[in-house]
Amino acid sequence: MVTSTVALGLAIATLTVFTVIGIGFSRGRVDSVEDLITARNSATGGRTTATLIASVMGVWILLSAPEAGALYGIAAVIGYGIGEAIPMFAYSKLGPRIREIIPDGHSLTEYAYARYGGAMYAFVLTVSVLYMFVFLAAELTGISLAFQYVAGVPQWKTAILVGGFVLVYTGYGGLRASIVTDTIQMLLILPLLIASVALVIFALGGASGVYEGIVTTDPTLLDPGFVPGIRFGVALIFAILGAELLNQTWWQRIYAADGADTVERSFRIATVANGLILVLATLLGIISVGNADVVTQFSSENYNAGTAFFLLLEGAVAEWIVLGVLLLALVLVMSTTDTLFNALSSLVTADLPRLLVDPDDRTLRIGARALTVIVAVAAIAISLRARSVLRLFFVADLLGTAVGFPLVYGLFTGRLSGRSALASSLVGLAVGSAFFPFPFGLHRTLDSLLGGSLPAPDPTYLLPFAGAFLASTGTTLVTARISNDQFDLDRLSHKIRRLDEPATDGGTQMEADTEVTE
Repeated sequence: MVTSTVALGLAIATLTVFTVIGIGFSRGRVDSVEDLITARNSATGGRTTATLIASVMGVWILLSAPEAGALYGIAAVIGYGIGEAIPMFAYSKLGPRIREIIPDGHSLTEYAYARYGGAMYAFVLTVSVLYMFVFLAAELTGISLAFQYVAGVPQWKTAILVGGFVLVYTGYGGLRASIVTDTIQMLLILPLLIASVALVIFALGGASGVYEGIVTTDPTLLDPGFVPGIRFGVALIFAILGAELLNQTWWQRIYAADGADTVERSFRIATVANGLILVLATLLGIISVGNADVVTQFSSENYNAGTAFFLLLEGAVAEWIVLGVLLLALVLVMSTTDTLFNALSSLVTADLPRLLVDPDDRTLRIGARALTVIVAVAAIAISLRARSVLRLFFVADLLGTAVGFPLVYGLFTGRLSGRSALASSLVGLAVGSAFFPFPFGLHRTLDSLLGGSLPAPDPTYLLPFAGAFLASTGTTLVTARISNDQFDLDRLSHKIRRLDEPATDGGTQMEADTEVTE
């Protein structure tokens, strides 16, 4: 049994090392708010690829991915792998397009305002912030649960330690600090993950021992024809694709890369790497069910599939292996937490020139750092009350699946108006919500308010996620087809400018012609 003293010592030492690296690298390199939130054209191909991999690989891959595998089997493995690969491939096409038509951009929300107008902007801002905030809370929940389960460390201690240390170096160094620490973290994550899985399989008697344990416990987990598993696997593809289209993380890195070729190449490498890593991580859940006491009925008070991999470690491997997995989990959560801190603060900071009267660079930098602190404190508070990382993600994913396609479709056509994009998003959200198994009895409450007209929730999540994505996509394509609007996409490069450049034409930096876009 790993003691809390050893676990906390490991955490503090690791967090201190990366904090020193982040601050040391960014010292003297953050001279403006542009440097803080964009690090424009500064990342080479290797660093861009590393940060794309590390930014995805949060502690959730040791918690929600195995949880999905434990619940739905091999189909969830395939679904998670494909689902995580597709957004990376999509951004290999979207990234160069974004740099081409908005060369001086910073965030997806400033694009939404300039392209679609105020109403769609407000909706996208709300959804994007909620998605990334829930993602952040899920990460802190995950690492807190892991340390609590393995070493008995109270959740609040782990959450505050991780959130506090990461806040120090991201608040100081911004995106530059995040990218350099991501690079080092990625070099640790891959070998640690592979070694952890290999050592666990060896300790369980090799591949044959693992297979026998699964077949004896629940053979349906290995059945590719298991219908609930197939439905869940397909649902994951829709959920992850839609949600990642609303993730400011990728927009930041598109601009941080040193060229469009770097963006395309790095996202393609991440397509393969992230897909394979998720396959491996989700398999851990199936292995855990076959070789540990995993309770997969969520209605049960003993439900513990959210810590399936750590249940597997208990008593099956040596203490030093458990410590290695804890180190892996800590590095994973840091790689994602610093990314999300930066992404959330950059969203609002990029909008401040439009909201404030001619703010100077110092004001913008203070605003960015203050917002990072607020986000960190709120996420830590939420993480102390959450129970399932997977279900935290699903609430956020529902929002993304409804908004993702209408948002990015405007990069390729001028025929989609702001009203049509917003209407399409709301249609998708309404369809998805009708089938979504909301927690805390919310679905029953909504059904009661609507006079019992809602259909039964889909526990495999296929209908809510596929319904939201396909409904919003279909509505977007139809409305753009019949629309008479014609927005000139070349105007985006004039409406969205660097934060250290003065506004021109007597307007603000993100002023949009709303009579055209709305």
